[in-house]
Amino acid sequence: MLQDKDRIFTNLYGLHSPDLKAAKMRGAWDGTKFLLEKGRDWIIDEMKKSGLRGRGGAGFPTGMKWSFMPKQSDGRPSYLVVNADESEPGTCKDREIMRHDPHLLIEGCLIASFAMNANAAYIYIRGEYITEKHALQRAIDEAYEAKLIGKDNIHGYPLDLYLHHGAGAYICGEETALLESLEGKKGMPRLKPPFPANMGLYGCPTTVNNVESIAVAGEILRRGASWFSSIGRPNNVGTKLFCVSGHVNKPCNVEEAMGITFRELIDTHCGGIRGGWDNLLAVIPGGSSVPCVPADQIMDAYMDFDTLRGLRSGLGTAAVIVMDKSTDIVRAITRISYFYKHESCGQCTPCREGTGWMWRVLTRMAEGRAQKREIDMLLEVSTQIEGHTICALGDAAAWPVQGLIRHFRHEIEKRIDDYAANPHSEPVMMAAE
Repeated sequence: MLQDKDRIFTNLYGLHSPDLKAAKMRGAWDGTKFLLEKGRDWIIDEMKKSGLRGRGGAGFPTGMKWSFMPKQSDGRPSYLVVNADESEPGTCKDREIMRHDPHLLIEGCLIASFAMNANAAYIYIRGEYITEKHALQRAIDEAYEAKLIGKDNIHGYPLDLYLHHGAGAYICGEETALLESLEGKKGMPRLKPPFPANMGLYGCPTTVNNVESIAVAGEILRRGASWFSSIGRPNNVGTKLFCVSGHVNKPCNVEEAMGITFRELIDTHCGGIRGGWDNLLAVIPGGSSVPCVPADQIMDAYMDFDTLRGLRSGLGTAAVIVMDKSTDIVRAITRISYFYKHESCGQCTPCREGTGWMWRVLTRMAEGRAQKREIDMLLEVSTQIEGHTICALGDAAAWPVQGLIRHFRHEIEKRIDDYAANPHSEPVMMAAE
C-alpha cells in the first residue's frame, strides 16, 4: 500500500485548484533551479538510479532513454516530445494529470529538456481532449508569465514549450507516427532504425516520453532516487497510476505502489468486484491491447511489468478492465478487434488485411456461425500479424485474440455447438456493426 506522504500526484481528483499558486503550495517548482545547477549528468544518473520505467506501456527505463540523446550537438537542435495522445481503450490517467496537476508536467518538461540539451519541447495532446488542452494551455501561459519557462526565464535555461492538438487517431500514440503527425504529415509509423534519438522530429535528435514519465521527474529528483526505488518490487519500482474500470463497485483512478496485488488494489480502492470475488471472470490488466487473464491467475498477482509478462499479458498503461461473469467475453474481444481494424493506418499489409479478417471471423464466432477448425486458423493468422508490422498495432490487434483463444476456447466451442444444435435461432447483432 502506498502511504499518502509518498504520493506524487496530490491533486489527482481536482479537489484543489490546478493553478500555479496552488501547485507551488503542493511542492511543484520547488528548487527547480537548484536541481538544474547540479548538471545534466547528475539528473540522468539520478533518473537511472530511481529505476523509473516508462509509463506509456512498454516500460523502457526512462533514465537510459534520456542518456541516448547526443551529449554534444552536431549543429542540429534536440527536442523533447511528450506523448499525451492517450488513446488506449481503458486508459484515463494522463488526462487527470493535465487537468489537475499540469504544473508537474511542465516542470518535468523543463528538467527533461535540460537533461537532453533541448531548447524546445512539444506536448502532443489527443484530439478528443478539449478540456485538458485548455487546462494545460492555461498552465503553460501561467508558467511563461511567471518566467518559469521561456527564452529568458528565472532558471537560466531557455525552453519554449508548445502544445500541439492532434486530430484523434489512435495510431498517433505510436512515437514515430506522432512525430509524422507533428510535422504535418499523415500519422503513419516510420521504420526504425533510425531511432528518434538519432533522427526524430524534423530529422533532429528527439526523445518521446509519456506524460506520467515526465510528470514524476521533478519529484523524483527532489526526494532522491533511493526514495522512489524503495517503493514497489525489484525492477518494478515507484508509484504508478492505475485506471480501474468495468465491473467493480467503484471504478477509479488511483496512484498506488507498483506491484500491489490485484486483490488489494480492487478491495482497497474499488470497493471489490461487483457481485463478489466469485463473480470475477477475467481482467485485461493494461489497456485493451494486452491479452486478458482469467480470474484464477490474476486474483493474487502482483500488478507490475514482470509478473504480468509471466502471465503472458502485460501491465501496459495499467488500465485495468475488470469483467465479471455477466460478460460475453467473445463479444467483448470482438468489440476490441473492431477498434483495431478501425484504427489501423493501413501501411502494412498484415495489419491492414489481418485486422479486418480477424474481426469478421470473431463476429461469426460470437454468434456461433463458425466451425471449430477456424479457431486454430484464427490463432495462426494472429501469429502471422504479430511481429510482422512496422509498429506494434499489429501486435495490439493480435494479442487480445490470442488471449481469448488461450483461456476461453471452450466458450467459442460451446457457442458453435449451440448454434449447430439450433441454427434457426435469432443471431445476436454485434454492437460494432
